[in-house]
Amino acid sequence: MNRLLPLAFLVLAACAYARKGTPGEVPRSKEAVFVESVSPAEVKVLATGIGVGKKLTKSALLDARRCAVYFVLFGGTDPLLQTREEKDKFQLVKGKYFSPERLSRYITWEQETFESRVKMEGGKKLKVRKYFIVNKGLLREDLVADGVLTARKEITQALGLPVIMVIPEVPKGESPIDAMARDPKLKQAAQVIESYLTARRYDVVVPEQMETIGNLAEAQAALKGFEEDYAYQLALSVGSDVYITFTVQMNERYVGSTLVRKGMVGVRAYETTTARLLGTETGYSRERPSPEAVVVEEAVHDAVDKVLSRIMAYWKEDLERGVQYKVIVKVEGDFDEDELDDLTMAFSELLDELAEDYKENVVTEETMDYLVWADPEKFAKSTKFYRALRKGFAEKFPDGKLRRININRKLLLLKVTRR
Repeated sequence: MNRLLPLAFLVLAACAYARKGTPGEVPRSKEAVFVESVSPAEVKVLATGIGVGKKLTKSALLDARRCAVYFVLFGGTDPLLQTREEKDKFQLVKGKYFSPERLSRYITWEQETFESRVKMEGGKKLKVRKYFIVNKGLLREDLVADGVLTARKEITQALGLPVIMVIPEVPKGESPIDAMARDPKLKQAAQVIESYLTARRYDVVVPEQMETIGNLAEAQAALKGFEEDYAYQLALSVGSDVYITFTVQMNERYVGSTLVRKGMVGVRAYETTTARLLGTETGYSRERPSPEAVVVEEAVHDAVDKVLSRIMAYWKEDLERGVQYKVIVKVEGDFDEDELDDLTMAFSELLDELAEDYKENVVTEETMDYLVWADPEKFAKSTKFYRALRKGFAEKFPDGKLRRININRKLLLLKVTRR
């Protein structure tokens, strides 16, 4: 019986120590709110801390710092840790991320005063709130170094760098390039978003380039049904993986004799091959007596960071399925009904053999539209996939010949003619 006393004493001591708070524990408070994206690497957070023990203020401040970092890791709509696997890996190293030394590394600024300071439970606990700026980029780098997150380099080596195009949202049938040329606010917003993308090492394509227009004209000539959605067709033509559209709104009013402006920017990201919406956010600037360019940039900063997080989440998910292509085949020639059936079945069988997975969007007598996921080790380039399709189709349907109309990174626009 006496032998159990030392063990019991150790257990009680450990529990008491845990109640006081160990240097690397997770925060007691999980209350935090995203305020704004300060830069491509930093975010501003309003975090709450709960203090216990003899030094209430010191304990509450430490807990608030932990809460701010915890929020960037787990909270909001776009946390750094998104998958179950990433969260499980983090549990093995979480202690050091919440240590005071690491918190000082990630928190680049904090408010000198408290937004609120309230005693609870008869003065036994203290609840405080204050603003922090957290270096999300540095936190991500450390998570990659510890094997919690997949290195961006590993993702891009397997699937290639995501190519992104940025264009303003305009009515269908209107040119987004012409809209940017007319409105300086749209041009400014596009440049700010592109700056964010290049700072994070994404590949960015500029839609104004003449080659894009040439490809677009060629693609539209063959796909008349898509020409009303200029933005979607432009993204397909240039071969982007993702395209981002945005809107800019400016409100002005006089406060006394001073003209003040408030900007609102809506940002949306789409998967190019399907036009599926990946993420949408609206950013606001503060109302201030500043030039339009300053107000627009502040509003873009408030919206774009969350959208980019969702783009990367999509890219990770797509990596598991393979490199994605949109394959559209136009059927030309005097094929009879039986031959058309044989043709479509031959192409489907060919995709069964070559693709990791595929989805039939439209299959008619004149058009076959597929979304295809291919092995990136075999078909990292669209031309390689086209060569395999052409060779296989000749074997499965000798009466027809598969030719290309337009091929780029994401779109394979093909046609079948009689030999």
